[in-house]
Amino acid sequence: MMMTNPWVLLAFAIVLEVIGTSCLKASNGFSHWGFTLACLLCYVGSFFLLSKIMQVLPIGISYAIWSAVGIVLVSMIGWIFMGQKLDLPAILGIGLIICGVLVIHIFSKTTGH
Repeated sequence: MMMTNPWVLLAFAIVLEVIGTSCLKASNGFSHWGFTLACLLCYVGSFFLLSKIMQVLPIGISYAIWSAVGIVLVSMIGWIFMGQKLDLPAILGIGLIICGVLVIHIFSKTTGH
């Protein structure tokens, strides 16, 4: 059993994944070694935390929230900081992802919260 709340670890895993993905973009195809190293370290840390989370929370719930929140945050970073445009279907899809995470967290009895 983990001593730290799995939801806190999941939040840290998501943050590391989002930073890693942002560094992946900034690495320019692994040609910038600083961003490449940061990317790899963040991904390793994120997967390590995710593996610990899956000892407590179901794999489907853990991965669904980790990937969904990561998608939303990376999309927002791309839009705000990288000038990447989001059209209406993308915004609607992101909204549905957010709704899905909320439904899991608020209503699912499989998460043990």
